[in-house]
Amino acid sequence: MSDRIPPNEAGRPQLSEEELRALEAEMDRITVDDVLLQTIVSLLNLGARKAGLGASPGEGPPPDLEQVRQAIEGARALLPLVEARHGDKLGPVRDTLSRLQMLYAQAAGQAPGGEPAPPEPASPEPDAPQEPAAESEGEAPRTGEPGPAQRSGRLWVPGQ
Repeated sequence: MSDRIPPNEAGRPQLSEEELRALEAEMDRITVDDVLLQTIVSLLNLGARKAGLGASPGEGPPPDLEQVRQAIEGARALLPLVEARHGDKLGPVRDTLSRLQMLYAQAAGQAPGGEPAPPEPASPEPDAPQEPAAESEGEAPRTGEPGPAQRSGRLWVPGQ
């Protein structure tokens, strides 16, 4: 007699009662936090590979910046869901996310020909009059203008 499990009508192997019980016990043991944490780590690992970090220089496919951006955004969206319960253990995850964001920003700053993008316009001279920000006057920022967090340079903005 063969040790193979006979396939069911769909062509998939049928699980024994013992295997089903083991699978159900594993599903009872796993928490949503476990899945969220594993998903964050998987996104960061995949993002790093899509950025070309897994290949030797000059080898492998070119970086896929859209995939890197998506991995960063996905990890950033999930991180707040686990921070309340696991914040003290997330230092390495936050560090990896930060490094991937920096790598993405550097790579996205390259023009298509591999040349660095032109520098941003210089900030006004210190003695030049500054226009007051709309927020300081109690108004909302005008449409299309960056808000105070974006202007400070501390906000992650994809593609910038």
